[in-house]
Amino acid sequence: MNRAKKASIGKLLRECRVYYKRHGRDLPWRESRDSYRILVSEVMLQQTQVERVVPFYTAFIKKFPTVRALARAPLAEVLRVWQGLGYNRRAKYLHEAAKIVARGGSAGQKLPGVGAYTAAAVAAFAHDQPTVFIETNIRTVFLYFCFARQRGKVADNKILPLVAEALRQSRMSPREFYWMLMDYGAYLKRQGIKLNARSAHYAKQSKFEGSARQARAARLRRLLARGASDKELSKALK
Repeated sequence: MNRAKKASIGKLLRECRVYYKRHGRDLPWRESRDSYRILVSEVMLQQTQVERVVPFYTAFIKKFPTVRALARAPLAEVLRVWQGLGYNRRAKYLHEAAKIVARGGSAGQKLPGVGAYTAAAVAAFAHDQPTVFIETNIRTVFLYFCFARQRGKVADNKILPLVAEALRQSRMSPREFYWMLMDYGAYLKRQGIKLNARSAHYAKQSKFEGSARQARAARLRRLLARGASDKELSKALK
């Protein structure tokens, strides 16, 4: 790693620490080290803003406080609690994952809807493991501090080694380190600094109005209203 990148990481850590100490967000899932609750929050946060997720997370955990409670529930009940959050297939995947875990599924077994990022995030936030991962706010922070002068798109494989080095230099617990980055990235976006279009992996989210997603959501509401079976609901979500 060259001297300029190391200097950029040093500045990144200094500024992020100051901001996080003063303005770190108080979010309900940050109060827990329970893998299940962390997983629920991570699945809900996929493609959804934090402010929208908070009330849904609180209601969901109140209704299904443990992985076994979620596994025992009918899919229809899970979807009713999820209604309004969008991307309803996430609820189905979470329900299926809970069933696997409740049955004693092996630690190495792949869970529905749980990719590399989600698995790494759960390991860091629930168990303080020094996993290395990236999401939209973390990406924004590193693009801002470490790639300001670089032209063209930046791939995540260029950013991930810097994340690993910053974690090492910070000497922070992984969960606090990533919370700090996420909060500072969210702050940058509120200031109008939106850099994810500079990512090689950027894809603009399609509009909901008039989309197939909107049609599927409307159909799902109708099925839930008439008491459709879990089999019908699963089919509608495919």
